[in-house]
Amino acid sequence: MPPLPPDNELTIGFSHAAYQLQAEFATRGHAARSFSANSLDELKARSAEADVLVVSGLWRNELIAASPKLRFIQSVSAGTDQFDKPALAAAGIRLASAQGVNERAVAEHAMALVLALTRQIHLARDNQTAKHWRPMIDDRARREDELGGKTMVIVGLGRIGLRLAALASAFGIRVIGVRRQPEPQPHIEAIVRPDQLHEVMAQADIVALTCPLTAETEGLIGVQALAAMKPTAVLINVARGKVVDEAALLAALAEGRLSGAGLDCFHDEPLPPSSPFWGLPQVVITPHSAGETRAYEGNVVDALLDNLGRLARGETTLRNQIV
Repeated sequence: MPPLPPDNELTIGFSHAAYQLQAEFATRGHAARSFSANSLDELKARSAEADVLVVSGLWRNELIAASPKLRFIQSVSAGTDQFDKPALAAAGIRLASAQGVNERAVAEHAMALVLALTRQIHLARDNQTAKHWRPMIDDRARREDELGGKTMVIVGLGRIGLRLAALASAFGIRVIGVRRQPEPQPHIEAIVRPDQLHEVMAQADIVALTCPLTAETEGLIGVQALAAMKPTAVLINVARGKVVDEAALLAALAEGRLSGAGLDCFHDEPLPPSSPFWGLPQVVITPHSAGETRAYEGNVVDALLDNLGRLARGETTLRNQIV
């Protein structure tokens, strides 16, 4: 890869529909020029100017050919499945993810979904909207529940999964992890390999997905995995929508083979108004906002500056290197 220009000759493009990344970068006193592109059309119009792009959801692989100066992409998100890695490598463009910048937020969001479903906060909010004071419930199976003594299976033990394990443990939850390298970790009673997933799902009161989307994890939670779960269990997805077979999940929920789900991500986003998920009272939906935090821009710019420094020093290894 050719070296980046000196800082005072460097142009960085910040491209996101909502995040104020350029404004955050401007507070850091860096000498580089910068621009902001808040839509795909703006990004297409200006990508040829950029030596560096800070981008995630607005990225399109056709921009590789349209960006002759581009040498480094700092992803705004931890997920990088939208990037054609071989094409980037062939073009001499490095790529780093934002893994870890929102690990607290995503783990806390997953725990919030667990608590909402367990304590029926979503139903309470519906009752508040309807101005309905729900009476005491004589059917024990329909009451709110407690988390102490429950079992959570966490699929994916990266930074988010490990932080979620610590939070769950604080609530008295027994934690089982699923990962390819089953080394012992704090707060986790047992760690198993992916080929044992269905065995441990049968023990779970909560299955939480915190894994990346890969060829191995796409469709991981399908008919067989859902059939392995208890009918009283809940599924939490703060990973990627395509980790779950949505048709299989809808069927399991509709037929009472699963108690509920907390879903932050879907195959199609925004979730179409016609989606059956909207109408399911046992589902809590959030708009892919698990990673949202007031600290997000600062955390991404920290990662960017770290990687710019490494590239300027001629280092070959980036923070969260992908390409």
